[in-house]
Amino acid sequence: MAQPAWQDPVPLALDTAPVPAYGSGSLADLLPTLAAGQGVEGLTATIPELTPADRNCVFLIDGLGWEQIKAHPDEAPFLHSLLPTSRGGTGRPITAGFPSTTATSLASVGTGLPPGAHGLPGYTVRNPETGELMNQLRWRPWSEPKVWQPYPTVFQLADAAGVRTAQVSSPDFEHTPLTKIGLSGGSFLGRLSGEDRMDTAAQRLAAGDRSLVYTYYSEVDGKGHRFGVDSDAWRGQLMYVDGLAQRLAEQLPPRSALYITADHGMIDIPFDEHSRIDFDEDWELRAGVALLGGEGRARHVYAVPGAQGDVLAVWREVLGEQFWVASRDEAIAAGWFGPAVDERVYGRIGDVVAAAHDVVVITASVNEPHESAMVGMHGSLTPVEQLVPLLEVRS
Repeated sequence: MAQPAWQDPVPLALDTAPVPAYGSGSLADLLPTLAAGQGVEGLTATIPELTPADRNCVFLIDGLGWEQIKAHPDEAPFLHSLLPTSRGGTGRPITAGFPSTTATSLASVGTGLPPGAHGLPGYTVRNPETGELMNQLRWRPWSEPKVWQPYPTVFQLADAAGVRTAQVSSPDFEHTPLTKIGLSGGSFLGRLSGEDRMDTAAQRLAAGDRSLVYTYYSEVDGKGHRFGVDSDAWRGQLMYVDGLAQRLAEQLPPRSALYITADHGMIDIPFDEHSRIDFDEDWELRAGVALLGGEGRARHVYAVPGAQGDVLAVWREVLGEQFWVASRDEAIAAGWFGPAVDERVYGRIGDVVAAAHDVVVITASVNEPHESAMVGMHGSLTPVEQLVPLLEVRS
């Protein structure tokens, strides 16, 4: 029954928000499970259905969610053949973690830790030491990487245990802070083309009796942001990356397992006033807010001192039908950032955290013109953004 127009909107209950499957089926569980199966001490296999292999390769396709693969069997026949609905397919979805965004997810993959531990809990977050917003993907303004994220990566632990480890990616990423604190350990092999990355990954996989190789492709995400996941440009990238995955799978050396996954899914947002709420033009949402962090579908809101309660109340009143709106402590208690949050990470999380439920974003047309112009977006807790593939090929 439709709600009577005279009734106040009913805010979404926080307990309706799907919490990422930390500890049993999230991106943070993948590498520890694989490395534990290779005998690396101190790591636990928390995805028990993954059979140990001497040689493991992870191919991460930026922006290619589980729902997108399911919806495009013609453009991605090889990937689709690995789904459980296909003959012999054993793939399943796992969750990205919150927020479902690249910097957070890649740090979770590489460290084997949820965001509340590794400390990259969003696209942009406040640095409590300086009071400035820090972009954790571009690492601006600069913060000492090893202070920001002090834990060793799974690659470093595996390399120290005698596993042959390597990352095969664009040469542009070799010296970035995000790579150093999230994905370093063993050898970094920069390759420009996707085909060279697949060939090099297979070669490095065969180079050791025990090996752990990671390779990455970004342009599915790029085309999704620019043109949307309902565009011909995005479909063309999906077709291309499907061929890359098959190319790598066909070169696996003996005793190998290939796992194809992603850092998040994506959803297209219409360009209309109902779907795009402009923070920079909304006096109610701006009231009492010192900094707006995160991204359109997963906002960290930092209040002026003393205004936290008022900001939470207003955001819930204005957005509560379309967003899960939580205080920092509520979001932490709900497990959005993992089972626990390190003390150094606590102040990086917004006083208010808003995660989109509907097809809607909070843009910032003045302060975030590039991000506000994107078609495809991600970051929230909905299945289309959270669920990423875990597709397996073994030799």
